[in-house]
Amino acid sequence: METTQSGVDAAPPGDDGSASQRTRVGVVRETNPGERRVALVPKIVAGLVKQGVQVVVEAGAGQGALIPDAAFTDVGAVIGDPWSAQVVVKVAPPSDAEVAKLSAGQTVIGFLAPRNADNKIPALKAAGVQAFAVEAIPRISRAQVMDALSSQANVSGYKAVLVAASESTRFFPMLTTAAGTVKPATVLVLGVGVAGLQALATAKRLGGRTTGYDVRPEVADQVRSVGAQWLDLGIDAAGEGGYARELTEEEKAQQQQALEDAIKGFDVVITTALVPGRPAPRLVTAAAVEGMRPGSVIVDLAGETGGNCELTEPGETVVVHDVTIASPLNLPASMPEHASELYAKNIAALLELMLVGGVLAPDFTDQVLADSCVTREPDAEPSTDAVAAGTDSAPVNGDGTDSSASDVPDTESSANSSDSGGSGSAAAGTGSTAGNGTGMGSSAEPSESIAGSPDSGASDVSGSVGKEQG
Repeated sequence: METTQSGVDAAPPGDDGSASQRTRVGVVRETNPGERRVALVPKIVAGLVKQGVQVVVEAGAGQGALIPDAAFTDVGAVIGDPWSAQVVVKVAPPSDAEVAKLSAGQTVIGFLAPRNADNKIPALKAAGVQAFAVEAIPRISRAQVMDALSSQANVSGYKAVLVAASESTRFFPMLTTAAGTVKPATVLVLGVGVAGLQALATAKRLGGRTTGYDVRPEVADQVRSVGAQWLDLGIDAAGEGGYARELTEEEKAQQQQALEDAIKGFDVVITTALVPGRPAPRLVTAAAVEGMRPGSVIVDLAGETGGNCELTEPGETVVVHDVTIASPLNLPASMPEHASELYAKNIAALLELMLVGGVLAPDFTDQVLADSCVTREPDAEPSTDAVAAGTDSAPVNGDGTDSSASDVPDTESSANSSDSGGSGSAAAGTGSTAGNGTGMGSSAEPSESIAGSPDSGASDVSGSVGKEQG
């Protein structure tokens, strides 16, 4: 197949249709600092081409994920200008310069940070662009394969444990040697959603003694399913329909003190609580850090919105009171190969809903498309089972993902969020399939949805250990 810089190619073998009648999907090269993911990978591109879709890839789009341009052209894509395509797919929210490249009638799909005050949705709407935010995909069974918050939160939860192990001055597993026995590291994960469950499962695989905590006691079984213990602080925040209720002031104070005391006994603490559009809830106080053993580690996945630890410096690794506090940003981008593969599957599944015979024809009577299109005026109020990134209650999983839609890989008994795409969000995480576990979100929200309506105050942890990133 001939490759051109214009992005126009001959019809694939066996396709007697006109190339001009086929939908063109553009894959852009991400420009956000540190973003190494790509929205589509060659395997997914091959499937789209077979469906009669033209795929135009920007030169170097897969470079960060170590995918050469030739890998795309080998499966039928062309290298050219993706911004002129009918559908533009990307990972991170578009910048002002990128929005300016779009024109009326185009469609853009990606992480659009609909809950952030500085998002580009108004600009996209003003430009006449039809925009679909993956964070706003409803948490319903048939949409699990499109859940980008959960797939990316999976990556965040996994990588958070590796960061902790790297920064720790102690072994994770118990070791019995001629020189003596080394006790296993104790690991506490705050926020049992997609990223949180993946973190528990990964820490367990490394030999750590794991414990999980969430304000919703009904997720205790999910914690135990990955071989971890449940931290019971004596607070029950279970509300109606699997959501967390807001705690009373007395309960908040009781929870805060009990959590502070518990944290001091762990070697590693991983926090995943995010509230889209608001500062992250403070779960780890300065007093708790001061009380931890020297050499202990805290990995804060909520750095992009201020952090769950009072002493966190977003994007930095600092040592305070001889405790290492790491707050890496956009962890999914640090594992671009698999993060891109998972995200590409999410995007392809969403595209499948929009395409009819290779032609773009979104049906807005479909709940998934209606809820995720953030530039369209809704015809009616969204259904109650569609939890877009904006719900103020914590869903069954801590990161907002549906407990039936998680995909933490199997561990002992069973077991992806982001913003800029995975900082969302847990969840993280997104790309959920079945199982007990991982997902970004948002993230977690449905992995990128939210935690049980916490205040934005620094000392409020009520209902906050519920939403993860991705």
